Amino acid sequence: MEEEKIDSGHGSVRKVFRVAGPLVALIGLIFVIIGFVSFVSSVGSFEPPRYFWCGFVGMPLLFVWAVLCMFGFMGRVARYQAAEMAPVAKDAFNYMADGTKEGVRTVAGAIGEGLRGAATAEQQTRVRCHKCNQLVEENAKFCGACGAALGKTKACPTCKELNDPDAKFCDNCGFEFT
Repeated sequence: MEEEKIDSGHGSVRKVFRVAGPLVALIGLIFVIIGFVSFVSSVGSFEPPRYFWCGFVGMPLLFVWAVLCMFGFMGRVARYQAAEMAPVAKDAFNYMADGTKEGVRTVAGAIGEGLRGAATAEQQTRVRCHKCNQLVEENAKFCGACGAALGKTKACPTCKELNDPDAKFCDNCGFEFT
């Protein structure tokens, strides 16, 4: 399967890293072995090791090998890690989701209750039209459905209290309108 590349030369650079990495590793390993053998062979004699310095050249070469191989095989390693980690992450997410279902339900219920309370509060700022029983804004002067006047316009002859236009009794003193 051909993968989409950001840079067209990306594949060739990766191939160079994949070939150069093992070559540098081989050279570094040879230097380390020569330095180690020189050191071990000089232990029995009283002469200093002649090629011990090769170990100090070989160690950095092994580090360069590791870096080259890391860049050469980074895509494959990342895909392998993703394939290994994705099921674990999915299982962890599902485990946590199962453990939090009741909490989510509680929070969702509280939010729903709050929204219903807000709707009830909105309805409380509305009044009903005395003619058609339609909900209208509290400060509206006329009903939007039937056009009836909504203000208290009928004055009581005894106490001068303003009442609904179709009131049969005064809201304040109980005077019966005829």
